[in-house]
Amino acid sequence: MCGRYYIGLDSEEEWLAILEALNRKGAPEGMKTSGEIFPSDIVPVLANNRQGERRPFAMRWGYSFPGGRPVINARAETAETKPLFRDGMRQRRCLVPASHYFEWERCGEARRKYALRPAHAGMFYLAGIYHWENHSGALYPTFALLTRQAAPEIAFIHERMPVILPRERVRDWLCPQNAAQDVLQSARNDMEYHPAR
Repeated sequence: MCGRYYIGLDSEEEWLAILEALNRKGAPEGMKTSGEIFPSDIVPVLANNRQGERRPFAMRWGYSFPGGRPVINARAETAETKPLFRDGMRQRRCLVPASHYFEWERCGEARRKYALRPAHAGMFYLAGIYHWENHSGALYPTFALLTRQAAPEIAFIHERMPVILPRERVRDWLCPQNAAQDVLQSARNDMEYHPAR
């Protein structure tokens, strides 16, 4: 499960380059580029353009349905078999930059919030998929994050976690010629966490 993540990357050159490229294209009004990110927020995401080159795009978090809650996550183990996610797994993959994500541990009636991230990481990438939605006659991209079984050291917080790709596999994820499950098997397990406010 991943219901919120955080962008705090002002000192990251790679992040600043992403924002600069988006601003040159004309970033949409209301796009969030820092702070806590919630479902339905519009954020910077990396995906391939029509020429197969990695580029930043503004995308909304969550596949939406009339009258329903947005679908923000997809199980990596079964996404290829689900009609909603199948096309994304085959040819519409994306990378979502983050500095950590949040999860809540249930402690009886109370819930404790944690910030989680790969150990010793600056900016990292969450594996995602996207599709195009029609709203009021306009098409725009929306994404869902892929989740997997939690790494052993954080399973006490929640049994699921987002798929975090190692740096050497991020380009592989965007290449549709690579089998999705082969790339996802390389997900990072070296996690650290601390209580969050």
